[in-house]
Amino acid sequence: MNKPNLRVAALAATFGLLTGCATTTTMSPTGRQQVVGGVSQPQLDQMGAQEFAKLKAQKPQSQNPRERAYVNCVVDDLVQQLPSQWQRYRWETVVFVDPEPNAFALPGAKVGVNTGIFKVARDQDELATVIAHEIGHVISNHHAERYARAQNAQAGLTLAEILGALAGIDPNAVGQIGGAVAQTGYLLPNSRTQESEADVVGQQLMARAGFDPRKAVNLWQNMIAEGSARPPQWLSTHPDPQARLGELGRRAGGLMPVYEQARAAGRRPKCG
Repeated sequence: MNKPNLRVAALAATFGLLTGCATTTTMSPTGRQQVVGGVSQPQLDQMGAQEFAKLKAQKPQSQNPRERAYVNCVVDDLVQQLPSQWQRYRWETVVFVDPEPNAFALPGAKVGVNTGIFKVARDQDELATVIAHEIGHVISNHHAERYARAQNAQAGLTLAEILGALAGIDPNAVGQIGGAVAQTGYLLPNSRTQESEADVVGQQLMARAGFDPRKAVNLWQNMIAEGSARPPQWLSTHPDPQARLGELGRRAGGLMPVYEQARAAGRRPKCG
């Protein structure tokens, strides 16, 4: 076989492995088909707890009792509206002293919120938008999905490097090109899908908990105003900001009956 054919074989093998290695198919909360595998939920929970412990050891934590009570209140109200399998966890929340306006949630029921988020989340509903979105990643099994996809991508790139070496191609060059292809064509699009899905799941969750789903639009307007220049959308893990605002606004209208029903049932958060 000549070298050009070997290059074709290497690329074909890469893409075959990128789509064929994961072992389990499941459904997300929005009905999207997901491919997961290679790690169990208890293992994910353990990894999440370990990473959270590392962060707590490395980053300063807020000693402001008002900040901590505020964030814990929002998390507690959201958790009460989670599906039963997620309510059984003992959720842990930490406020980190960090100017970056960010928050995250990890498997194992861990929630981290940076003090910088208060610059853009200016009331309890806007803060609930951020936290519900991050919890949405956890309850939508996004970490398991990313784990499986990363495994598949790495397997494909390893084989491509081996075949490239047999064809006389520099393995490092194959790895760099293959890594760029996997990142832009395989991993990042999935991340954008996950971000959009976390928006859906999070906005539904905050409405059920009695937080105003319309405030999701305000929150992302604040984030856009606070943010700096973005990379091109095809290199971003987040949906286009203006498209996102439009989706959040349209969805909020449909969620108003859910929000009003929650309020009528006495779910009226008083966190801050």
